[in-house]
Amino acid sequence: MIPLVKPFMPDRDVLMPELEKILYSGYIAEGKAVLEFEDKFKEFIGNPYCVALHSGTDALHLALLLAGVKQGDEIISTALTAEPTNVAITMVGAKVVWGDIDKHTGLLDPESVRSLITPKTKAIMLVHYAGMVCNMTEFNKISKEYNIPIIEDAAHALGSKFAGEYIGNNSPYTIFSLQAIKHMTTVDGGFLTVKTEEDYKKAKIKRWFGLDKSKPRLENDIKETGYKYSMNNVNATIGLVQMRYLQSVLDKYIGNGKFYDKKLQNIDGLELVKYYNNTEPSYWLYTMKVDRRDDFIKMMEANDILASPLHLRNDRHTIFSSSKRQLPNLDEFYSKMIHIPCGWWITEEDRERIVEVIKKGW
Repeated sequence: MIPLVKPFMPDRDVLMPELEKILYSGYIAEGKAVLEFEDKFKEFIGNPYCVALHSGTDALHLALLLAGVKQGDEIISTALTAEPTNVAITMVGAKVVWGDIDKHTGLLDPESVRSLITPKTKAIMLVHYAGMVCNMTEFNKISKEYNIPIIEDAAHALGSKFAGEYIGNNSPYTIFSLQAIKHMTTVDGGFLTVKTEEDYKKAKIKRWFGLDKSKPRLENDIKETGYKYSMNNVNATIGLVQMRYLQSVLDKYIGNGKFYDKKLQNIDGLELVKYYNNTEPSYWLYTMKVDRRDDFIKMMEANDILASPLHLRNDRHTIFSSSKRQLPNLDEFYSKMIHIPCGWWITEEDRERIVEVIKKGW
């Protein structure tokens, strides 16, 4: 069976010696390896304000705190995402307000968001779902007009671009996930990127109990609540080795995605999603819409190819019951949404076969 997701790990002869060195170095908590990994990530993204964390969920929580979100505030978000995006909003006591999506892309619709803004709206949570990039041109206008910060959830979008720059350089807060099945994994981990030195310094203090690691431990004075969100040297060492391969891994996702964009056109019962102008997806998942989705999934499985919608729309969870509202575009899109294998493990022969199987119908 060709899997839908699969972790990339460097060859053991490359990775294991580096891990053994750090494991027996006497210093496996946050230290030099984490700082080196941050520097490599900063260089790749192009943003000097990158903070390594234990998970992408930690990054979401810190982003909300840095944005000043408090109990009773409202955050406009999307139900089409993995659960941590919106569970993190509940962690600060805020209410999720569901924006509808653009039915041609599956991404949060700027006009829907604009219609939902109230005095209680304290941030807009965007999700670059499956590596596709939201309509940042319009969202930047909304953010400026209403003076509301944007938090970009780029857990799926490492390597995606807006206006020629990697995601992570546009909004006040952007989060990345390095969880097991993402473009790049450190087994678990995440990054928060911010736009100002002030937020950068705050994030570094909040990730370690409120302690300032630039000062000796005995000279510290904790002034506000912090968390144990720091990355450790073991995860960071995996990340440092992964960075050697990141561009080639991304190139495989993107190459396969562009192949499907070209070869899956004009097929009965299948609709390709659209990408916004000035954006470049990184195709963590290849997303499309199909008629009779259950039949499509069964047909693909019969040909040893895994296909799935993967994520449960978040408004189905009881924890968000107070946010319930009509989302007609999401209803239509989600009923047809499907993902097919697109990642680094898909060979040219695999992708040719996947296309031919789909063209035969279901």
